[in-house]
Amino acid sequence: MQYGPAVRRRKLGAELRELRARAGLTSGQAAACVGWHQSKVSRIETGSSGVKPRDVGLLLDAYGVEDPELRELLLVLAGSEDGDGRQNWWHAYRGMLPPAYRDFISLESQASGMRTLETSVVPGLLQTPDYARAVTRAAVGTLEDTQLDALVEVRLARQEVLRADPPLRLNAVLDEAVLRREVGGPRTMTRQLKRLLDAARLPHVRLQVLPFAAGAHIGITGPFVIFSFPSRSDLDVVVLDHLTSSLYLERKEDLQAYCEAFDTLRIHALSPEDSLDYIAALAGDA
Repeated sequence: MQYGPAVRRRKLGAELRELRARAGLTSGQAAACVGWHQSKVSRIETGSSGVKPRDVGLLLDAYGVEDPELRELLLVLAGSEDGDGRQNWWHAYRGMLPPAYRDFISLESQASGMRTLETSVVPGLLQTPDYARAVTRAAVGTLEDTQLDALVEVRLARQEVLRADPPLRLNAVLDEAVLRREVGGPRTMTRQLKRLLDAARLPHVRLQVLPFAAGAHIGITGPFVIFSFPSRSDLDVVVLDHLTSSLYLERKEDLQAYCEAFDTLRIHALSPEDSLDYIAALAGDA
């Protein structure tokens, strides 16, 4: 049985492999410490097999890992309950969410930071209910109303990460097309722009507008998300969305390339202050 989405399994396995190596143990020695077969440790480390949170705890004890933040992160990656003892909230929607979306939500809920380039729509974490409904209906137009309602609920529930303690640090670059594209009608769009203004005033949210005047730019090939995690930068991951699936990039070379691309986009975008003025003018608040 597998105990978690593929991306989390790979991330967890790679981290456990590195911790074992730091402890100076072979996979066979690690297995002997916890009373397993060596093949089980190998399957966990390659991400081909999931691992229960309690088994992760056994491995961390065997490796002498005492850092509480790192232990908590790895236990959550293994599917542990959150700090309040509650199961991850999206489990209630498991039957209707594809695995790639569950992967995305689980990473988003555990990340400490998120950098995103959006070229078409407002980031899901900043969408109003009406805007989220219009976007979801356009993307999956064959859904019944009850299914549509559930997907909108999921999108809005995701926004709790911005109100958590500590909150997710959101750094977003929005192509001007995101603000100009009328989604859901004029009233919905005006409310959405005002929601962006409110969000941009939060200390952990940074919004920048990439104007049309910037011309062709490094992000013209499409949107992307970079998730960052506490304690370990090598757990970071890039997510590229497609119509029917998502691509997760975890190699250090890919991460570096996208981090550099995001830094370049921020340079060419309006400053956060000028971006606020620009959004306010579109919203009629200038």
